Amino acid sequence: MKRSIYAVLLIAFATATANAQAPQQSPQPSGSAAQILASIPANSVTITHWYKQNVYDPSDNKIGEIMDVLVDRAGKATALIIGVGGFLGMGEKDVAVPFDAVQVASKDNNKWYLVMNSNKDALKSAKGFKYDRNAMTWMPE
Repeated sequence: MKRSIYAVLLIAFATATANAQAPQQSPQPSGSAAQILASIPANSVTITHWYKQNVYDPSDNKIGEIMDVLVDRAGKATALIIGVGGFLGMGEKDVAVPFDAVQVASKDNNKWYLVMNSNKDALKSAKGFKYDRNAMTWMPE
């Protein structure tokens, strides 16, 4: 009886050791190889033009700050999350607006800034969202 138990344990140990030493194969990505660009596409802008930038109403009053830029699976920017209200981050509310609701404008010495045809009160009364770090997505408050 003891011999059969030792034999089973020896076989189990040998199998586990062999599996641990076998080289692990990495999964092959599906689809075609990634395309490498030789130049930057025309009319491209960096995400820095929006991310963490202030947003103003048509009267040049600050109405919020862009907290996030949302893109669809094809990589197209679809929405902006704008933080409104509050002071030093306290009492701030995050709202979602369509990406094309915010326009790039220029003023003094052609300095660009972001303008939205809305006001701070309208954004404060809009539905709020919060970021769920576990799901890595924005959820209704």
